[in-house]
Amino acid sequence: MDRRSFSKALAFAGAGAFLNSSWSQGETLHSRSFLLPQPDDGQKHLSPIKYDWQCYRIDGNPVYFNSGEFHYFRVPKADWRKRMKLFKQAGGNCIATYIPWLIHEPSEGKMIFGGKNGIHDLEGFLQTAQEEGLYVVARPGPYQYSELMYDGLPGWLCENYPELRAQTIEGQPFQTASISYVHPLFLEKVRKWFSAVCPFISKYTVSRGGPIAFVQLDNEMTGIHIWHNTLDYNAVSIGFGKSDGRYSRFLRERFGNMGALNRQYETSYGSFEAVRPLAPAPTAKSGEIRRMKDYFDFYLGTIAEYAQILAGMIREHGIDTPLVHNSAGPAMNASFVETVKVLGDSFVLGSDHYYCLDQTWPQNNPTPQYALNVFCSLEMLRLMGFPPTVFELPSGSLSDWPPITPEDSKACYWVNLAFGMKGSNYYIYTGGPNPPGAGNTTDVYDYGAPIGASGEVRPLYQVQKEFGLWLKERPWLMEAEREFDCRVGLDFTLARSESFWKDRGAFLLSSSEAWDFYRKGLLTTAFCSSLSPVLCDLRSDDWVTDAATPVIVVSSAAMSAGKQTRIVRFLKQGGNILLLPVIPTLDEDLKPCTILSDFLGSPVLSSRKTNFARVTVAGVVNIYNNGEIFPTTLLPPKAGVLGTDEMSSQPLAWGLKTEGGGTLVFLGFRWMHAKHEHE
Repeated sequence: MDRRSFSKALAFAGAGAFLNSSWSQGETLHSRSFLLPQPDDGQKHLSPIKYDWQCYRIDGNPVYFNSGEFHYFRVPKADWRKRMKLFKQAGGNCIATYIPWLIHEPSEGKMIFGGKNGIHDLEGFLQTAQEEGLYVVARPGPYQYSELMYDGLPGWLCENYPELRAQTIEGQPFQTASISYVHPLFLEKVRKWFSAVCPFISKYTVSRGGPIAFVQLDNEMTGIHIWHNTLDYNAVSIGFGKSDGRYSRFLRERFGNMGALNRQYETSYGSFEAVRPLAPAPTAKSGEIRRMKDYFDFYLGTIAEYAQILAGMIREHGIDTPLVHNSAGPAMNASFVETVKVLGDSFVLGSDHYYCLDQTWPQNNPTPQYALNVFCSLEMLRLMGFPPTVFELPSGSLSDWPPITPEDSKACYWVNLAFGMKGSNYYIYTGGPNPPGAGNTTDVYDYGAPIGASGEVRPLYQVQKEFGLWLKERPWLMEAEREFDCRVGLDFTLARSESFWKDRGAFLLSSSEAWDFYRKGLLTTAFCSSLSPVLCDLRSDDWVTDAATPVIVVSSAAMSAGKQTRIVRFLKQGGNILLLPVIPTLDEDLKPCTILSDFLGSPVLSSRKTNFARVTVAGVVNIYNNGEIFPTTLLPPKAGVLGTDEMSSQPLAWGLKTEGGGTLVFLGFRWMHAKHEHE
């Protein structure tokens, strides 16, 4: 195998990775399903879909969750059954549909369901899916996006209630349909919408003899704010200036007293009610970095609260299916840590994995960069305890240019499969005319889908059919896990740091810089070196018990005390670690924390961000320096030098045998993968 070929490294991951081997991470299976007695009506009913971190199962048998987006309000009713049959013939077992609020409540208080034209006939659609033996993912919002006017919200809501809009830190609304999720009036309107639509969903759940196996909470949460380069600062929702306001409560719970807050923020506030956040921006002040991080954590807490409120509304109507949500993409998965925690075992998080929807995307076809993002995304979902699922897998595109080709789509599907995908939903499988006044693109929502708006079968359908039938013939694959030869620690704090830590301040390395290196440097180099890495969650104890497999840890200047302690325990048990490019000396709240540094003998590092270095490590001479070096100015006792910057003669890499027999190798060098020497 050519060590210098990314394509061959990826082929190794794809062709050799899915061996039916035992998993060594020590994880516990949590089988999740929601069962009620099946109705005794003499008809054949769909069985509940169970799932755990490994895969989906039906009647105890592992299956690939193979879904396609199918909008009843766009596809002509006369074509529903025909197109469903085509999807089943391609290996599909489920269809997903939005249930747009703006279509069913066109004016406030006027709910429309049923009718002959299909646009409002949700119940007829569910009956047809049941008759065809297809499961359904119901997606009632409130948001849908889906290139609908007002992102799927009713126009009357967005236009008549401007106070509901999310606001910038200056208090200005930034988009008509960007709503403040936890605004009490918005939640009141949502409750009325759910009171109208949820009885239909409840009636057709699997436990009651219907096809609905999953219900989605909202759609791509946080996107409606973050895509506009802001969080939500709506004063009513956030509760600025109020003792019982959300933000004041958050600060009180985090700090306990004003003295602690002012020390950390380097401020002189007199009360929690007086504190205001800072917008994410470059800064050299550690107190300001801490304030930005805290507000970002707070904001994600409101997302979890919003999801929990929606879940409660849905459950009130007797809907007993698991609830799901689609992260808007790999970069946003880590934003749902709080949501996963509060929703517990009744919830499945998946992600969207687009590679091109218009010219603004970094790449317009599935590239090595796309593959790395897919790998990180699927591994995150697995570590969160879910069967790695792509709830929106590219199946056509919003734009005709750049084109989405069948060849590129095939590469996309196999890359996702090679890196552990156990379920997916094609977006979209088929389209058709937009309901009058509902679409914000053209009057026909075709999307270049495998089944065209007029029902024509396109070459992309054959690609999906080949993929679906191949999977259907290999159910063992669903329980298989990738083989690996090294582990890379995943710090979820790094993965979500880009939204708050824009500058390193006085510290050696920011978390966002470390996350950038994690992907573009370390992981890319690992794959180009023909390694097959797997991620392990530094928040968990599971990885610590396997001292036989080395672990690579990327750190910024900050790492929680718990994570530092686990690394020390792993070394004491004889484990081997490669740590780079710095050693943490702070915890996640940017307070001093030197557990790992003390254990290693308190080495002292410096930073040199220069191209004029001559990096030599372990006999590899003059490694291309396109990043930054972190020389060790004070080595730990008994450390052996493994590499230096020859220009300054300062050590960059050293090894140390630790207490308990474990070995730590430190490499003070970060790079963006470019040259063979990086391998």
